[in-house]
Amino acid sequence: EDIGIPAVFPVHSLAKIEVADWWLVGRISTASGSLYVQRESKESRSEAGETIEKELGKGKNIALYPEGGCKGRRIFESFRYGAFDISLRTGVPILPVFLHYESQDDFEWREPQTLLHKIWHMMTSRNRRANYYVYDAFDPGQFSDKAAYAEYAHAKYLEWQARYLD
Repeated sequence: EDIGIPAVFPVHSLAKIEVADWWLVGRISTASGSLYVQRESKESRSEAGETIEKELGKGKNIALYPEGGCKGRRIFESFRYGAFDISLRTGVPILPVFLHYESQDDFEWREPQTLLHKIWHMMTSRNRRANYYVYDAFDPGQFSDKAAYAEYAHAKYLEWQARYLD
């Protein structure tokens, strides 16, 4: 995600602060203009939200993952509200991209794997193909609040999961 999405789309990714220190991926992530957040810090999340709003105001595209990180091979039980709140406040639509690794098992992060383990799994996978399905943008004007917006987006991702993964 941290390399693939920026390679295919003109975006700046939001990533956990730890990514900046990862060998190779951290350098690529930083060079591509990633924004970083310390997930456990409310202050950091607030600052990241302000930075995202400023970047959107400049016409930049931001890639983020509404589940709040890698949660396994399937869509997590809920999405966080931050992106949806920003979209409502700014009027900037969200363009959903469903990411599908054909060899899901090889690409799933599991404890206690390290970045080197993941790179090895990806390089030796029987199928390294990643598919990016781009759907029509979600118009924030269709939603009254961030919870309804997030629930709608989550339901759409569950539909796409059923189509591509189940």
